[in-house]
Amino acid sequence: MLFAVCHPSVSAEAQICLALRILCGLGLNEIADAFLSNKETIHKRLQRAKEKLYAENIKIEIPDNKEINERLNTVIKTIYLLFSEGYYSESNNSIVRKDLCIEALNLAYLLLDNPLTNNHATNALMSLMCFHTSRLEARQSENGNIVLYDDQDRTLWDTEFIEKGFHYLQQASKWGITSTYYVEASIAYWHTVDNSNPDKWTSILKLYDVLLSANNSPIVALNRIWAFSKVYGNLSAIEEAEKLDLKTNHFYFILLAELYKNTDTNKTSEYLARALHLCKTDTEKEMIQKQISKLKTYRPTKRANS
Repeated sequence: MLFAVCHPSVSAEAQICLALRILCGLGLNEIADAFLSNKETIHKRLQRAKEKLYAENIKIEIPDNKEINERLNTVIKTIYLLFSEGYYSESNNSIVRKDLCIEALNLAYLLLDNPLTNNHATNALMSLMCFHTSRLEARQSENGNIVLYDDQDRTLWDTEFIEKGFHYLQQASKWGITSTYYVEASIAYWHTVDNSNPDKWTSILKLYDVLLSANNSPIVALNRIWAFSKVYGNLSAIEEAEKLDLKTNHFYFILLAELYKNTDTNKTSEYLARALHLCKTDTEKEMIQKQISKLKTYRPTKRANS
């Protein structure tokens, strides 16, 4: 049905919105988060798409083989955004939604089972989702809070999914091209590598540079800064982060708070407070509030570049 809903008579973004809303059951806020937009914009986009489909008497039906190939990229992007919502939901108090991740994986498996839809992007996306799924159990505490990467219990990482991720990454490389999904999967692979590997963070940073040149989004830019801090230290990373000036993004202030944690608890507290003001869910607010409370007894070290 994804191929049926993703009809080329409307824009690709409208197709994805329709698929996420009608078939995947996501709310307007969740779709808005996926597009880094707002609820009102998504509502108007959906309305215009529905009106056009109705006005032109477009039948929602399974396309032929040629049309399947033409619609594949939009379907893949829909699955990617569905998984992303499950991996980290900004509008739902259940920040990790495993049911959505599983649904996205199952849809990708169906694409891989069909020779018409088994291509570079499909394998790269499956690789990315497998690597991320391998860490799902470690990303959330028993009370539902997110566990940051550096604090995760690596014994909880699922080695079977890591192996699957590597398998599909190798499969994707057979096409001799590089998609953004492939770059993201490569980054996710390096995150499964032990920190003792000296090439880990330099490799991740180089990959983020490639990804940022293809997809200049705030999320990519912020994730790159974290990798930058691992290579060049927190002070240099702070300078890079402040250039972004993403003052409406709570992740921006969470990142700055983390970078200042070992040198300036006042700034850390200030940035956490600003992140608290901007975040949407009670779960995130509770997590940030706990970090603020910890600062009252925290004593920073002098290792500015730790």
